[in-house]
Amino acid sequence: MTDTSFEMLGLSEPILRALSTEGYQTPTPIQAGAIPLVLAGRDVLGLAQTGTGKTAAFGLPLLQHLAAEKIAVKPREARALILAPTRELALQIFENLRLYSRHLKLSHAVILGGVNQNRQIAALRNGADILVATPGRLLDLIGQKHLRLDHVTHLVIDEADRMFDMGFIRDVRRIVGLLPRKRQSLLFSATMPGEVAYLVNEVLHQPARVEVSPKVIAAPRIAQCVYHVATSDKRTLLNTLLQDEDMSRVIVFTRTKHGANKIATQLAKSGYKAEAIHGNKSQNARQRALEDFRSGRARVLVATDIAARGIDIDGVTHVVNFDLPEVAESYVHRIGRTARAGAEGVAIALCDPTEQPRLKAIERLLKHPLEVIGASLPPQNAASKERPNSDTAAPRPRARRHRNPRARYGRGRNAA
Repeated sequence: MTDTSFEMLGLSEPILRALSTEGYQTPTPIQAGAIPLVLAGRDVLGLAQTGTGKTAAFGLPLLQHLAAEKIAVKPREARALILAPTRELALQIFENLRLYSRHLKLSHAVILGGVNQNRQIAALRNGADILVATPGRLLDLIGQKHLRLDHVTHLVIDEADRMFDMGFIRDVRRIVGLLPRKRQSLLFSATMPGEVAYLVNEVLHQPARVEVSPKVIAAPRIAQCVYHVATSDKRTLLNTLLQDEDMSRVIVFTRTKHGANKIATQLAKSGYKAEAIHGNKSQNARQRALEDFRSGRARVLVATDIAARGIDIDGVTHVVNFDLPEVAESYVHRIGRTARAGAEGVAIALCDPTEQPRLKAIERLLKHPLEVIGASLPPQNAASKERPNSDTAAPRPRARRHRNPRARYGRGRNAA
C-alpha cells in the first residue's frame, strides 16, 4: 500500500482539498484498507493499534456518504452516530471530522458527560448530520426525549475494547437496540478479546475485516526499561528521575484516580508543575489539564488509563508506569503516548514485588524482557530539588542517540 494515495481511494474533491490543507499526503494502512470498503457500503471490522489513523479511516468515507445522500436531517435526530468511550476521544473525533468536512455542508454535534447539558440540547434541537457521543450522556438525553435514533443510517463504534474495559458494553447494546436494523455499521478496536468478537456478531452484518498487525508490539523508537523498587520507594524514585531535565514532558500512569491525585499533589509540593486527569474530574478540569500539559505549562500529566488512548500530544519524552497495568495490552497503549510522529521516547516501569506477575505478562506480550536499570533506590529526601551526586543517583534512561535500547542498557537484567 506504500504507493496508494488518497485520490486512488475514491475520495471526493472537497474531502481531498481538506486533507491537503491539513497536510495529509499518504494514507496509513488502516485507511488504505478500510476507506474503499466503507465507500462501497460494507460493514467493516477494523483492527489496528491506537495512533494508526482510525478516525480518518472511518470518518472520511462516512462524510462522503452523508454529503452524497443529501438528506435533510430532522429536529432532534441524527444521520450518523459515532460512539467513543471517553470524553477526550469524543472531542478529538468531533474536531477531526469538522476539519475533514470543512468544504461540505454537514452539521456536527458532540454529546459527552461532565459538562452542563444545555448547550448539547440546543445543538440537537435542529438535528445533526454527524453525532459523536459517549454512551452515558447519550442515553441520558434520549431518556429526556431530546434525541431519537430512528433515522440513523451509519453507526461507528470506536475503541470497542475500551468500551468493555470501562463498563460501557450494556449501554452500547441498549443504544444499538434503538437503531434501525437497516444501516451501515463500522467497529474499530485495538485488540480483539472474546467480548468484542461477540459484539461484532451482534452489530455487524457480513463485515469485511481490515487488520493491521504491527511487526512489533511497541514502537521501535521507544526505549523501555524497568526499575525494581519497593512500593514505599516509588515516589522517591519518581522525584529522582524527574531531576533529569531531559524528562521535559512526562506522562505518569497510575491504576487509581486517588493515586493520580495523590502523586500530582506530591509532585507539586516537590516543585514540579503537575496536573492529574481521570474520570472523576469535570470535563472543564480535564481539558484545562490537557491544555496546560500540551502548552508546556505543566511538565507532568498524571493519568489513569482513560488517557492511554485517544490523546495525541506531540513531544511526550517519557512515559512512567508508576503502577503496572492489570491488563498487559494497556501497557502498550500507555507507552504509545511517546515516540509519536517519528520522534524517540522512553518508557519507564516501576515494579514492586507484588507486580511481578504483571511484568511477566507484559514481557510475554512484547516477546522480550524489559531491561533492568535499577534494582533499588538509596535513601534520600524525596522533596529535594538538588541534582543527586553520582554515588546516589538512580540510573536514568535516555531516548536521545540510542535507537536500540540495548545500546544504552548494556548491563542486562542483572544490573544493580
